[in-house]
Amino acid sequence: MDPEVRFGKPCITGTRIDVATVIGAIAAGESIEAVEQSYDLTKKQVQAALQYAAHLADHAPPAVKDES
Repeated sequence: MDPEVRFGKPCITGTRIDVATVIGAIAAGESIEAVEQSYDLTKKQVQAALQYAAHLADHAPPAVKDES
């Protein structure tokens, strides 16, 4: 993450493509191959974005219910 690139969002190394863009495209139904072509990424880079998202999901604090 670099505050000078994509507002400090986590990006694929060596690109200005942020992880959220890659994950969002896959979540919207695009294939890994289509994401690779659309953003000029390698399969390894797309997989790294998925691994990063999985890591964040695994380490996110549980949702807290508001008890009002």
